[in-house]
Amino acid sequence: MSTLYSFLHPVKTTVEKEVIISDRFVQMDEKGNPILDENGKIIPVPFKIRALSQEENDTLIKKSTKVEVKNGQRLEYLDATDYSHRIVVASTIEPDFSSKEMCDAYGVVSPLLVPVKMLNVGEYNRLAAEIQALSNIDAEQDGEAEKN
Repeated sequence: MSTLYSFLHPVKTTVEKEVIISDRFVQMDEKGNPILDENGKIIPVPFKIRALSQEENDTLIKKSTKVEVKNGQRLEYLDATDYSHRIVVASTIEPDFSSKEMCDAYGVVSPLLVPVKMLNVGEYNRLAAEIQALSNIDAEQDGEAEKN
């Protein structure tokens, strides 16, 4: 069988991973008390993330591209902060930043603001780094750096 068959029929996979972003989010019992493991340590709640497809990434880039008109010239640029927020929200399965409960709890209308309100800078950066690694975004950027 030719290699063309392999490219026409790729193995369908969903790449997901659970990651601990912070020890601030812990498992609780029905009474609201932290659950302890067999060693007496509090059990953190993992975030569940997934890899993005290139098609999804293209959509996020389009949504994060801003247009300005300066001196009669139309200029487009990627809003890196908006793009980062969109990647985090699109790649995080649990918690679901888009849920009404999460938006209400953090007092925001846009799901893009939930992780910004919910996480401190280190937690946000850890989550973003895990998502980038899972989607091989770092490898793409390394390849671009080698070309330059």
